[in-house]
Amino acid sequence: MTKPANEKSGARIVVPVALEGRGYDIHIGRHQLCEAASLIASFAPGAKAALVTDEHVAGLHAPAFETCLQQAGVATTRIEIPPGEASKSYARFAALCDALLAAKIERNDLVIAFGGGVVGDLTGFAAAVLRRGVRFVQIPTTLLSQVDSSVGGKTGINSSHGKNLIGAFHQPALVIADTALLDTLSEREFKAGYAEVVKYGLIGDPNFFDWCEVNWSRIIAGGPERDHAVAVSCRAKAAIVARDEREEGDRALLNLGHTFAHALERLTGYDASRLVHGEAVAIGLALAFRFSQRLGLCSGQDAGRVAAHLDAVGLPSRLQQVPGGAGSTEEIVAAMTQDKKVKRGVLTFILARGIGKSFIAPGVAADEVRDFIEAELAAA
Repeated sequence: MTKPANEKSGARIVVPVALEGRGYDIHIGRHQLCEAASLIASFAPGAKAALVTDEHVAGLHAPAFETCLQQAGVATTRIEIPPGEASKSYARFAALCDALLAAKIERNDLVIAFGGGVVGDLTGFAAAVLRRGVRFVQIPTTLLSQVDSSVGGKTGINSSHGKNLIGAFHQPALVIADTALLDTLSEREFKAGYAEVVKYGLIGDPNFFDWCEVNWSRIIAGGPERDHAVAVSCRAKAAIVARDEREEGDRALLNLGHTFAHALERLTGYDASRLVHGEAVAIGLALAFRFSQRLGLCSGQDAGRVAAHLDAVGLPSRLQQVPGGAGSTEEIVAAMTQDKKVKRGVLTFILARGIGKSFIAPGVAADEVRDFIEAELAAA
């Protein structure tokens, strides 16, 4: 792939998110925590900050970042939450709001989300409603959150009825994707995040998918390919968000594979020991292409190529790979009907006419979905 003029090996990459009156930059590169602190101090002089993180990230990275913030003159209060999807709950949301108020965070102050997607989603939602809206900064510490959840302003928590059903659109003021922070991720967590990287190639950039097939191991190893993959992903998402901030049109393309994925997460009780989000997305991507093949939209060669790449990386691509089972056909279909993309009870899918040729397919017949799931569960 040809790199943009502003992307040089080892150099910081800046990707703008062009939203009128709410635009911001994504800064991508290694070892950026002190630079992040200086940027925060420069655009919010005199502001206090609440640093929201989870207990795992706090032990790895919070002291170093707090030192940088102190050196930059930013007074900071740390608030820790338990790691894991279970923290995206009503109870944890209420506790975080109370902790932010106790820290005397005012409307001109800042809330910093320092962690993965759970921390970013929960913290962003709290920032959206605290005093009717305070500024927040995303410093994502997982690959998945760097290329997906930290960009675009979607915030929220889960309900017993489904994932991310309670939330708000609240754009960050700044995103810092320090790719060196990803060095501390487990292999499983990094690979799970990779599913969201390859998704961008499958949506609309077949050349990027080609590049990923060749370079995925270098992305995991942490060379300049990692920064490039994050930058390409962020540019793709930023372009879609700029066209459709509130998912009234083609922003829904970003949900390729997610209708299946969210159903699987719900059926496994958001239990990360069984299935993490990126693994569910990987299965969802493969299912979306096989469903497209079944409907006569794309070739079996393309569907097979998607599954083969996920398999090569070490990601699941079939329902049978969900530990403890994915549930019955009826359970999976019922879980899918709680998806945010359901309109008047009818499911909308993101399907594909080929690699890099995804499209929004409203009103897919329920019988087609049910028959497909049944066939997938029965497959060897």
